[in-house]
Amino acid sequence: MTFITLRSLGVTRSAVLFSNLTLSVNAEDRIGLVAANGAGKSTLLHCLAGTAEATAGEITRARGLTVGHVEQEVPSDLLDLSFHDAVLRALSPDRAESESWRVDLVLEELEVPEELRPRPLKALSGGWQRMAMLARVWVTEPDMLLLDEPTNHLDLGRIAALEQWLKALPRTVPLIVASHDRAFLDGVTNRTLFLRPDQSQIFDLPYSRARRALDEADAAQARRYERDMKTAGQLRRQAAKLNNIGINSGSDLLVVKTKQLKERAERLESAAKPAHRERSSGVLKLANRGTHAKALITLDDVEVRTPDGRALYRTGKLFLHQGDRVVLLGANGAGKSRLIAHVHEAIEADDRGDNGIRVTPSLVLGYADQTLGTLREAETPLDTLGRRFDIAEQKARGLLAAAGIGIDLQERPLGRLSGGQRARLVMLVLRLTNPNFYLLDEPTNHLDIEGQEALERELLAHQASCLLVSHDRSFVRAVGNRFWVIDRKRLLEVESPEPFFAAAAAVG
Repeated sequence: MTFITLRSLGVTRSAVLFSNLTLSVNAEDRIGLVAANGAGKSTLLHCLAGTAEATAGEITRARGLTVGHVEQEVPSDLLDLSFHDAVLRALSPDRAESESWRVDLVLEELEVPEELRPRPLKALSGGWQRMAMLARVWVTEPDMLLLDEPTNHLDLGRIAALEQWLKALPRTVPLIVASHDRAFLDGVTNRTLFLRPDQSQIFDLPYSRARRALDEADAAQARRYERDMKTAGQLRRQAAKLNNIGINSGSDLLVVKTKQLKERAERLESAAKPAHRERSSGVLKLANRGTHAKALITLDDVEVRTPDGRALYRTGKLFLHQGDRVVLLGANGAGKSRLIAHVHEAIEADDRGDNGIRVTPSLVLGYADQTLGTLREAETPLDTLGRRFDIAEQKARGLLAAAGIGIDLQERPLGRLSGGQRARLVMLVLRLTNPNFYLLDEPTNHLDIEGQEALERELLAHQASCLLVSHDRSFVRAVGNRFWVIDRKRLLEVESPEPFFAAAAAVG
């Protein structure tokens, strides 16, 4: 059964987001929607949900189709409601009165703990707020689901639980999910749509295999274009040569032949399509000034506690050396960010030592937290660079533009920039700091796949030393060369993150 058909669909805002998109969404489809930040993923989902109009083309929906759209943001009028009441409000007044039991069924299905259900949404983590938005949509019993960045703010256990829940959905309920989480896309999709301004590509494959197929298709297109343009050039040179001979000899036959060669060259040039060049969100680069010190940080049986003083675990004796890219793993609430905070405090302390953490004097820190809290929302990007670095305005503008923060955004308060734009500003600040040690708490939270892959390449290319926390399995696998796991009040070093990932999936 076909649920939705798109024919030559296109949307243009200040620029073309996508065009000539033709697609059928059928029962059993699990479609991953992939594109850079700001490239039209959310816009396409709104078009499919019927809450936005396309600029061109048409959308045909099956008669009576209901579409459940889980958006990224929580509406402000829901924040004061309890988890339970926020979901109940998604039902019509009549259904809410007679079928309130549906809310409890959905909350059980999504494994929402009893103690969270009476709490107001504003008191819950971003991850549980995301689950509330999913519950609000699912309780209405939609025929198909649209999910916009559903793993944002979720820990590994909740990501695994969401994967299992989506896999268990009735196959008659199609799914379209926009996400930058590559491992999640591999886990829940069977088709992948790469959204582009022109020539969007759809593959009947999950993300990683589809990405390889896309790269091969783009390479083949580049070869065809190069071959066709080379052939056209040869035809034009032959035409020019025959034209000269024809003029000198007065041969009408050569004049006709010249015209034919030119026409063939024009047809080839007109039909030839250059290979797709992804519209970049900006260049992401890092730096590493190096140091002669071998051990950068020593943890001497540090006790990690909650802000209110409750003991979480002890680190034992651990060293972090040059070139170590240590990934800190643990369940949500186990104390990963607390250790990051302790290390940050020790580095910033005047004596470079705090509660058993010793820091080499030559260490220069590059720090980014998951809330992008190193930025000041009232500042502009230009203000941020001007406050922190001694660089001329013209150079600062060039650096910002190269990082994906255009002229129109450079004097806009940071609070009005997207998460992706602010994340790229943080990465630019890290680069200009020129550190020899990176302390990163969920650095990929706001980066699209292009940005994630660029960050991976930069950390590896510069042999950067870092301690990081991430719930992004693809990023952890690509970057980490040492792994510390918080396990039963101890911090243990393990060979691989895979057992932890498997345990998180089992719990989820």
